[in-house]
Amino acid sequence: MTAGTPAGAVKPAPVASNVKRAALFAALAALLAIVMLPQPAGLPPAGQMMLGILAFAVIVWMTEALDYAASAVVTGALMIFLLACVPDVATPGGAGMGTGAALGLALSGFSNSAVALVAAACFIAAAMTATGLDRRIALVVLSKVDARTNHIVIGAMVTGFLLSFIVPSTTARVACLVPIMMGFIMAFKVDKRSRFAGLLVITAAQTASIWNVGIKTAAAQNMVAIGFIEKQFATSISWMEWFIAGAPFSALLSIALYFIMTRMMKPEMAEIAGGQSTIRQQLDAIGTMTVKEWKLLAIVLVLLGFWATEKVLHNFDTSSTTIAAIALMLLPRLGVMDWKESQRGFPWGTVILFAVGISIGTALLKTQAAGWLANLIVQNLGLQNASAFAILMLMSLFLIVIHLGFASATALASTMVPIIISVLMAVKTPGINVVGMTMLLQFVVSFGFILPVNAPQNMIACGTDTFEARDFVRTGLVITLAAAVLLVIFSLTYWQWMGYMSTAG
Repeated sequence: MTAGTPAGAVKPAPVASNVKRAALFAALAALLAIVMLPQPAGLPPAGQMMLGILAFAVIVWMTEALDYAASAVVTGALMIFLLACVPDVATPGGAGMGTGAALGLALSGFSNSAVALVAAACFIAAAMTATGLDRRIALVVLSKVDARTNHIVIGAMVTGFLLSFIVPSTTARVACLVPIMMGFIMAFKVDKRSRFAGLLVITAAQTASIWNVGIKTAAAQNMVAIGFIEKQFATSISWMEWFIAGAPFSALLSIALYFIMTRMMKPEMAEIAGGQSTIRQQLDAIGTMTVKEWKLLAIVLVLLGFWATEKVLHNFDTSSTTIAAIALMLLPRLGVMDWKESQRGFPWGTVILFAVGISIGTALLKTQAAGWLANLIVQNLGLQNASAFAILMLMSLFLIVIHLGFASATALASTMVPIIISVLMAVKTPGINVVGMTMLLQFVVSFGFILPVNAPQNMIACGTDTFEARDFVRTGLVITLAAAVLLVIFSLTYWQWMGYMSTAG
């Protein structure tokens, strides 16, 4: 009992709890309002139900009224029972499709190969943590730089870049890097609230987000887009094709990040006395590489080779090779961890959210809800005959703004990618490359640079208490502006030349 609270009195509910409860009621109200409306022309009853469910999911995800995993289960249940009451799109005058057919739609995401890849990526991240290989790589890279503060920042960025190739989880990469950065800050006897500390931690988080654009396997949200592309067009984008399209953008934005951060949060000192020896001490403390670390490094490098040579030297897709690598990691004697070790902190909620997000998008497409919504967008924004450049810019601006309300790029991709695909298919622009444009707009989904709540990696950085939230916001706004400028430049040049936007001559 807190001081000042009378005995037997009921404590008031926390404000945050009340806000979440109100948001949940608002989500349910939006769902009911949409499903109770008169049926719009051209929208099947199943599509109307899905738009209501979409509104519910968006509000819950934007407000975090429910835990993400819980929201995925609730949304799946709503899909089963609401869709069961309305006719199938194929038989508009028939009876309700029933729970059997509705259940098939609600679980459709779990059969997508991209879900297997996300789950496998979580295993790789678990193996990295279990063996300590990610920490060793970070320390080795940072031991190669001198004690100048700007060079330490570059070392942190290079580490984030390298880990993007072999740790396919943004949250896991930042969760590895941030404690190392904090260890340096404490060992260097630098004030935790200094500009240098804030600079180091924010830069580590933003580097992770930037390389989500350039590397297909770096983030779960990329797999969402791949999943929808595979379902809708029976085609995919290989690891190397994605890298060729996105890596130059990420590389230039990384350079911009360095100059933005070192100018806007200029460190108090040019050099840290004893900095390099401190890094060396931490590296010496973890000892020589273990057999498990060597095994894991070998498996991951071979896997990276398979990813990079997909469709060039072989036809094994990314999901299949990754699952094979996980099988090797879990084998007795040959592997690096057992099943119990792999389950320590395993984010099953992320996998469930991912799968249900794919299910929502699939249902939006199959019930014609996404197409109906896309036609509204195309007509009201005058996109019917707009150029590929104009469509990309307008949709990118929309994604950047709406991302401010989302705390998960995976949730944002699950919500928006089906609508993006439908919008691109609804326009009459000759020669537009729907698959290529979907990939480019997926790049923009990773632009969660502005608010600490825009991504889990931002929240990890914010949790260090090394900077004020306003520092993240003001630098994030400039990073987003730099990303938008690069978006315009690449759209008018490189992406246009490579045929990602339009196949028209």
